[in-house]
Amino acid sequence: MYHALEADMAMTGTAPWRSPLRAPPTPSRGYNSRPRGLVPAQCRPWPRPSLSSAAVACPRSEEMARLERGSLVVGGRELLERAPPSVALRRPAVVASPGGAAFLGATAPAPSSRHVFSLGTLASGWKWLSLFRFKIWWMIPTVGEDAAGVPAETQMLLLESRSEAGAALYALMLPVLDGGFRASLQGSPENELQFCFESGDPEVQTLEAVDAVFINSGDNPFKLMKESIKMLSKIKGTFSHIEDKEIPANLDWFGWCTWDAFYKSVNPVGIEEGLKSLCEGGTPPRFLIIDDGWQETVNGFKEVDEAFIEQTVFAERLIDLTENDKFRGETCKNLGDHVKKIKEHYGVKYVYIWHALHGYWGGVLTTPDAMKKYNPQLVYPVQSPGNVANLRDIAMDSLEKFGVGIIDPAMIYDFYNDQHSYLSSVGVDGVKVDVQNVMETLGKGFGGRVALTQKYQQALEESIARNFKGNNLICCMSHNTDSIFSSLKSAVARASEDFMPREPTMQTLHIATVAFNSLLLGEIFIPDWDMFHSKHESAEFHGAARALSGGGVYVSDKPWVHDFSVLKKLVLPDGLILRAKHAGRPTRDCLFNDPVMDGKSLLKIWNLNKFSGVIGVFNCQGAGNWTYPVKENAHVPTTVCITGDLSPSDVELLEEIAGDDWNGETAVFAFNSCSLSRLQKHQTMEVSLSTMTCEIYTIALIKVFGGFVQFAPLGLVNMYNSGGALENVTSTGDCSEITIQIQCRGPGRFGAYSATRPEICSVDEHEVEFKHTDDGFLAFDLSHGSSQDNLRSIEILYRAS
Repeated sequence: MYHALEADMAMTGTAPWRSPLRAPPTPSRGYNSRPRGLVPAQCRPWPRPSLSSAAVACPRSEEMARLERGSLVVGGRELLERAPPSVALRRPAVVASPGGAAFLGATAPAPSSRHVFSLGTLASGWKWLSLFRFKIWWMIPTVGEDAAGVPAETQMLLLESRSEAGAALYALMLPVLDGGFRASLQGSPENELQFCFESGDPEVQTLEAVDAVFINSGDNPFKLMKESIKMLSKIKGTFSHIEDKEIPANLDWFGWCTWDAFYKSVNPVGIEEGLKSLCEGGTPPRFLIIDDGWQETVNGFKEVDEAFIEQTVFAERLIDLTENDKFRGETCKNLGDHVKKIKEHYGVKYVYIWHALHGYWGGVLTTPDAMKKYNPQLVYPVQSPGNVANLRDIAMDSLEKFGVGIIDPAMIYDFYNDQHSYLSSVGVDGVKVDVQNVMETLGKGFGGRVALTQKYQQALEESIARNFKGNNLICCMSHNTDSIFSSLKSAVARASEDFMPREPTMQTLHIATVAFNSLLLGEIFIPDWDMFHSKHESAEFHGAARALSGGGVYVSDKPWVHDFSVLKKLVLPDGLILRAKHAGRPTRDCLFNDPVMDGKSLLKIWNLNKFSGVIGVFNCQGAGNWTYPVKENAHVPTTVCITGDLSPSDVELLEEIAGDDWNGETAVFAFNSCSLSRLQKHQTMEVSLSTMTCEIYTIALIKVFGGFVQFAPLGLVNMYNSGGALENVTSTGDCSEITIQIQCRGPGRFGAYSATRPEICSVDEHEVEFKHTDDGFLAFDLSHGSSQDNLRSIEILYRAS
């Protein structure tokens, strides 16, 4: 949310204390529903099933994970060696696991609220991709080969091993929630792979971790991820796969967020100016986020000269649930008046508004009458050693020093319901809920980090369902597994740290981060790749990436500061965007490369539309590095030209849209160069890009119509995601005459591959002029239509010669 300053800062010690309030332990749902682990320090652990419980039968024994004499074998290959005797493997009996899924756990000699268990050393021949929290709020990727390099706070470890014949095996290790405890992976200087197992409350202790690290294996990393997350969601019962969630409708519409336009100075006049400028330019935002700056807050930390103490901006606290004075006055009577006006005057369909999970950055002020009903207490965060092992965050430094006004967990639903019912009553359609990971630091005295997070998350989702239509919620600063694996209904989550318009070295890192993080997040949420500026040196780079993201597209431009040549490649005149089917993710051959710092790798991101695939190729080398900005060690950008290759087979799941009549031939259209190539599925073509440049390729499937027409629709070739405009493709006729019928969104320039020149092209029953070139490129214009949804009916007639 905030562009946090990245610097190591000395922490000011303040004696923490905790409220006597305790949330009751929230056991995991599913087969492992015992209240295990949530015990006072003086007590023995609850009775638990044996770590060596019987395995379910699997079709192929070589696929089964097994732990024998200190060796962990997955898919027939050794993954870990020299595992200590305290480590055990357990296969879930409730859910069938044909890929050999299992859980790793361990036993300690004495109970504790935090354990670090060794899993042994990584066997040779494996390379890995880690998604880890580089600071408390956010994950980033890193790659390596030795266990020692696995960072603290690793939340996903994907590994690859290749046989002598080149066959790839992928292993997935997911540290998960186990009762009231949360696991994470890390390496040690002794080259061991370890898992940390912690409750976040000294009084919540255990001897054993039973289902701490989920493992699975397979020959397709994307299928492996999907099947594993679906399996875990059924076993644990605390979260849902994205396919089982309601998807908010605003994702299909262009949006504008007030944050980078105004920061906390947001006001009604500025909001109207921003909407007006975008509408007049031909890209009307139908989705608006009123970000931080609308609430009634107070900063009570002042020195004698009334100057705010350094860092206290993050310690400001909420004092009321209604809007502040900026939204009450001459320009608008109140928030409801403002929302009504912008919907009526500017055609905004969805208005979201920002708030923190706990009210505001510093929580709520405990003394106002408006807050007393929620029984708030002032508490002081305690970070896990894993968090501070990576990069400290200025916001957390502030909260540790000045404390957080936290609402009684027993009253948190009432707090959300009161706030959301008020917002709904004034026309607000949904909320963006920020600063969510702070809950993990407040578990002491409340049953631990997992119990507290789940109490807040459940209350939030219940309030959203009661007060807003369409599951209208964006989760933000929520990249801990406490939140990720407690999201039963939440369907949208930010995929990375903020877009930072003033940090030139951060732009390529942003694109790489959102793509890699979507490997995990995209199975549970629609990843939100964040806002960007359309008038910025990186606008084309960001805009192209957003078109592939599978999530929402919104900007944070200042009013009248726009580049409509970029925006009109993303947004149709009615405000619709061309959203792809899945979360955009790196192609298989990119998963274990560093696209930011290895000096040789391009980043390729794939996705699917209804009738085509799409690949974005980005050169992220030379412009930044993974050490986040430290002023005294500023990165010096360089320009690097990288050459790589691209293949239609880089798009996973093409068979999902191909049908039985596809022979593997594709038409590959390059957006920026407007070039068209014909490739078999496994053929490759060369791609060369300089730093901070990109190219988008539409992969259209060539099919034979009527026995004599080879044809592949591309879509709107003036849009980044051309194929996203196609809604339906059919044909009528016989071997002498065939008409291909296409439903395509417009307006714009329609393009297709056609080996044969057509006789007639018509749009909405009107014949149109068309262009057909020797390489098979067919194109014609779709003018503004009369239908409300701008869906155009295209007919292309061919006659056999």
